[in-house]
Amino acid sequence: MNRNKDAINTSYYQHTLKDSFTCVGPGLHTGLKILMRVFPGEANTGIVFCRRDVDYSCAEIQANWHNVSDTRLSTSIANSRGVRVSTIEHIMAALYACDIDNVRILVDGPEVPIMDGSAAPFVQLIKNAGRVQQDAERKAIIIKQAVSVLHENKFASFQPSPIQWMELEIDFEASPIGKQKISAPIQDKIFEDELAAARTFGFQEQIKTLHKLGLAQGGSLQNAVLIENNEVVNEEGLRFKDEFVRHKMVDSIGDIALIGARVIGRHHSICSGHQLNHALIQKLMTNEHAWVYSTMRGAHEYWSEIARPHYSDKEMGENQEFMSNPGFYIH
Repeated sequence: MNRNKDAINTSYYQHTLKDSFTCVGPGLHTGLKILMRVFPGEANTGIVFCRRDVDYSCAEIQANWHNVSDTRLSTSIANSRGVRVSTIEHIMAALYACDIDNVRILVDGPEVPIMDGSAAPFVQLIKNAGRVQQDAERKAIIIKQAVSVLHENKFASFQPSPIQWMELEIDFEASPIGKQKISAPIQDKIFEDELAAARTFGFQEQIKTLHKLGLAQGGSLQNAVLIENNEVVNEEGLRFKDEFVRHKMVDSIGDIALIGARVIGRHHSICSGHQLNHALIQKLMTNEHAWVYSTMRGAHEYWSEIARPHYSDKEMGENQEFMSNPGFYIH
């Protein structure tokens, strides 16, 4: 193996931020004004949230699937002391898609700011802060066997694939949404250009019920797409004609990021949400035969060995080029 050539492939190595960044805004569900500061993290520490408004001895919460505590309309995590942070999926998706492995996130309340309802502000803040390569291999899990979960008309699965690929389908009665489908690799440029700006959405007829449940207290037309009487209420309209399924993909990426490693495989879901995403992750991670722990380098070597008997050297080169720059499909 040519180690010098290998070192050029930055995807093999963990990254953190070059500089810190700060943002302020309301929490979507609590309505509280939240100050959030994101700092570079040490190699192999992952994504760690820290509540500045509680005692330091119980303030830290590792962003990991083990710590998921609530999946009602967002993803929340909590530590063993019951200290929690909610609505983490957009910042988690942005960090994952921008290839940031290790950061420390300080929040002065129980929720991440909703910003404009999308992951785009976080992507821009990450880009402005810059990235730094770290002296540690990027962690990965290789999907070896298909795993799926089914609940009524909802379905989600992981399947073996050499590419981090996602395919989502949604189906809503509301005519502005209807049936939508999207298929794309998890790649920083595609995420930034095609997915990050898609906003969260809700329905006017559900707002009173959500408020009674203590949810959506900070929701507004500045941070969500609102649908009423089968029409989009927001004066500016939609950012994409299929903004709804694109946002669902952002949510799913944020949930998958809680595995704590790059997932080398294909994720497919139909009418899924945070609850089913988490159920799928639990089923995957507790099935020791369905995956193997590795690194990005190891994952590339694993799939190269599988493909080698079936392709010429020229075809192998073309396949590797596709793996590094696959396409984006909307149906």
